[in-house]
Amino acid sequence: MGYRLINEPSHPPCPHYRFVGVKSIGSGNTRKENQTMALNYAKLFNRRVTPQSQPIPGSSQVRNSAGGYSWEVDDWQKLDRFLILGAEGGTYYIGERDLVKQNHDAIIRCIKFNGARVVNRIVEISESGRAPKNDPAIFALALVVTHAVPEVKAHAFANLNKVCRIGTHLFHFAQYVNAMRGWGRGLRNAVSSWYASQSVDALALQVIKYQQRDGWSHSDLLRLAHAKAPSREYDTLFRWILAGESGLGERTVSRKVNGENRVAKYQAVGELPQLVQAFEQAKRALSKSEIVKLITDSNLPREAIPTQWLNEVAVWDALLQRMPMTAMIRNLGKMTSLGLLKPFSDARKLVVTKLKDESALKRARVHPLAILIAAKIYAQGHGDKGDLKWSPVSQVVDALDEAFYATFANVEPSGKPVLLALDVSGSMGISMIAGSCLSAREASAAMALITAATEDECHIMGFSSEFVPLNISPRMRLDDVVKRLSSLPFAATDCALPMVWAQRNKLNVSAFVTYTDSETWAGNVHPSQALRAYRGEFAPDAKAVVVGMTSNGFTLADPNDRGMLDVVGFDTAAPAVIADFIRSG
Repeated sequence: MGYRLINEPSHPPCPHYRFVGVKSIGSGNTRKENQTMALNYAKLFNRRVTPQSQPIPGSSQVRNSAGGYSWEVDDWQKLDRFLILGAEGGTYYIGERDLVKQNHDAIIRCIKFNGARVVNRIVEISESGRAPKNDPAIFALALVVTHAVPEVKAHAFANLNKVCRIGTHLFHFAQYVNAMRGWGRGLRNAVSSWYASQSVDALALQVIKYQQRDGWSHSDLLRLAHAKAPSREYDTLFRWILAGESGLGERTVSRKVNGENRVAKYQAVGELPQLVQAFEQAKRALSKSEIVKLITDSNLPREAIPTQWLNEVAVWDALLQRMPMTAMIRNLGKMTSLGLLKPFSDARKLVVTKLKDESALKRARVHPLAILIAAKIYAQGHGDKGDLKWSPVSQVVDALDEAFYATFANVEPSGKPVLLALDVSGSMGISMIAGSCLSAREASAAMALITAATEDECHIMGFSSEFVPLNISPRMRLDDVVKRLSSLPFAATDCALPMVWAQRNKLNVSAFVTYTDSETWAGNVHPSQALRAYRGEFAPDAKAVVVGMTSNGFTLADPNDRGMLDVVGFDTAAPAVIADFIRSG
């Protein structure tokens, strides 16, 4: 007597079959019944075609946050994803706290295994400007100085000023590290060195431009670090930081010379850097002409200007002449609302010229995400917060478009047919990139345009539960692309659709580049299986690149398939890496 399994139908959140009984099959069973039994086993354990709600038999797949199955990236890949994408805001399936905890644990494991490698990776990604925000790198460095062995902690402290390049970065580092550990000698010396390693004039700019953040100020850090001034000029600046102008009176200093104590008195007033003196004068200014003169003569930054003067066109015009690139990009809306930026104006010409300066963009470490956010907000004519409104100047919008492409690393085209597949599912519309106003869905479209702009044979499609044309191209403006993608009403995710569609339509594709959060569960076949099926029928060397748009730790790329690659979304180096991978071997 034989037996046949009776199973329940599977569904995405519950992929496991349940044994609920047996049905007796007598000796008179037909050939058709025996074939049916064999087919059931093939359905349950098919390595060629497996529903995404089940793991591929014999694979190392794990259950993802959506209930489907994909591969888990290793801890070093998680480190890269976190450093570039962060965990701010969480994802559709993973809350912010849980996502931070998952990445925190992976980073700790990397630190325990090879802390020096972690520090070097943090510095590399932070210094090169590959990440939209520097906060993840700062947080990771704080983890190193908390959990690493003494030699690695010393290595991290020695690189503090490479990761924390401005005052705000240092405040964030202090906040993170203060929540994890005490202020020992190594930490005090590192913070003290941050102040003493800069020139007096450079430090004065840092102190004025980044005065405080999250409850921390420079006076707090100088006190905690027990900072010692390396010269009289630093001493004067330190005392001004700690007590303002009231701390610059006569000071008595006792020094031992040839075994004898000698007392010296000196006045520090007048020894302050010119920028600090101008800053103090701006506080007492009675007219905008005084403010304009201080800006012109001493290059006062916007942060040094009293609030009552920040609605004056003449003040902004003076600021614009030497305004840093990132500050200019952030304030395009404000300058337009005041009428400084308008058609045919000299200010408009200057802004456009600066935005088209590729070398200046790279020197300023302007990330493409910052340009993309600025383009979206400026083109819509109002901020996401507050009541500020303006009429966008078309030449400025066009210049932002050009700047976006210029901020990525140079890309040499692969010269092969490439299908760009954008996951536009519900989860991609909810997950925000690096805590910005841009969803992973919108950002992936903009990033795909970089590849589309460099490849002669390239086609862009979108998918969730269906595979559809998006009708976008590099010739479109970024704001139009973002607007088109933001309103797409898709839901479930089937990341195998690009390969299935290409096979069904008998298309010659050398590479599939999928932009996704890898939270796939809805398809009847896994993406890696669909790729192998496509290779078997059309292109044996076809490759697949998975561009991870969130730091959730999952990927569609089979780690055992040399023709599949996992890269981090919105890494400025990603388009060049993708092209090199497609072009190689």
